[in-house]
Amino acid sequence: MTARPNIRHVVFFSAKNKADLPRIIDGLSLLADIPHSEVFEVRQNTRDDAFSNEVDVVVYAEFASAEALSAYKAHPLYLKSIEVVRPLRDLRIAADF
Repeated sequence: MTARPNIRHVVFFSAKNKADLPRIIDGLSLLADIPHSEVFEVRQNTRDDAFSNEVDVVVYAEFASAEALSAYKAHPLYLKSIEVVRPLRDLRIAADF
């Protein structure tokens, strides 16, 4: 059995305007420079699901602890990312498990 991260953080986004997807991805990519995650990815949805077409971008990160996730969310780059992305996005759904 392989070791599993303590917390997996997944956030789904949809764009208000599909033309803004590159700006959304760039804004979310700022989060990669926050040192508290062990794994971090931003990907555009491939839309291979026949039943759901709402999600445009996915953020996936892994954290060793709840404290690391909290530190990530308190980092100034997290707030900067929000400033860039929030006006451009519609849907945002986050899950931590």
